[in-house]
Amino acid sequence: MREVEYIVVGCGLASIAFCEKLRANNHSFIIYDDRSQQSSLVAAGLYNPVILKRFTEVWKAKEQLEIALPTYEKIEKDLQIKIDHKLKIYRRFASIEEQNIWFSATDKIALEPYLSTTIIKNSNQNVDAPYGYGEVLHAGRLDTETLITNYKSFMKVSNNLVEEPFEYQNLKISKNSVTYKNVVAKNIVFAEGFGVKKNPFFKSIPLNGTKGEVITIKAPKLRIEYAIKSSVFVIPIGNNNYTVGSTYNWSDKTNLPTDEGRAELVKKLKTFLKCDFKIVEHVAGIRPTTKDRRPLVGEHAKNKNLFVLNGLGTRGVMIAPYVANALYNYIENKIPLNKEISINRFDS
Repeated sequence: MREVEYIVVGCGLASIAFCEKLRANNHSFIIYDDRSQQSSLVAAGLYNPVILKRFTEVWKAKEQLEIALPTYEKIEKDLQIKIDHKLKIYRRFASIEEQNIWFSATDKIALEPYLSTTIIKNSNQNVDAPYGYGEVLHAGRLDTETLITNYKSFMKVSNNLVEEPFEYQNLKISKNSVTYKNVVAKNIVFAEGFGVKKNPFFKSIPLNGTKGEVITIKAPKLRIEYAIKSSVFVIPIGNNNYTVGSTYNWSDKTNLPTDEGRAELVKKLKTFLKCDFKIVEHVAGIRPTTKDRRPLVGEHAKNKNLFVLNGLGTRGVMIAPYVANALYNYIENKIPLNKEISINRFDS
């Protein structure tokens, strides 16, 4: 039998953030992952402290960034990879009215650090932006695919990753430990994304799941080094390639790209992109979303060594280290969870 302090199920953004907290505090662990969940892999990876549709602050944006950025910096150093790319985000204005709303938002104390007060004039003939842009500060792009791929390799070297489906029926639970096959652990954390719907211990948590589709285009004439937010995001990823996304589908729960999703992205892109482009990739994934747009974190109602870390939604890059830190402190230091992220908030 192998003895560890933690079993972690899943290897997406939430799991990696929690495992980094375990590594930093010298806790032993093993990860089980079956590659079934694609949301972290296909995510555009933007971290952005402002909700650009309504010009409002992301929930606890400052606190999230203060934990997230050092977490990813440490991963870069330990794994010798580059994943955090600082990136300007330009919000395309559709009218003078939107410019005025932007300026009103810059006067808000919470938003002042993140919104530039200078209107940026469009000088790119391949983009239709007659009213210019507003610039979002302290933003960037995390290369989630590079992160997850390299983190798994890193875990394999230390024998901390098992790539196979987790068989819930083989989990044996006692008061002070859990046993799974040949592994005994003090605690188990389920960070499975939408895969939690198959988890008999937490399948009742109110996780909706929203399908998102993303395309990658090659547009040699576009030549921008900043992201544009309009009806869709356009994000430069190098070599004249750009990520374009994303769609929101609340009924389709498959990871399969669709013709409808592709057509929607292309239609919206053509409302402001004036140059030719070629689609070189099209992917989809199910985001683990909740009705109140807050994560789902906490312990099982009866089995006090079973925990869930889920519901990161569309902003997993920013929020994953924040909620991982909260769960770690809850388990190890008995610090209560914020009621806004606790799974108990839905108890009647």
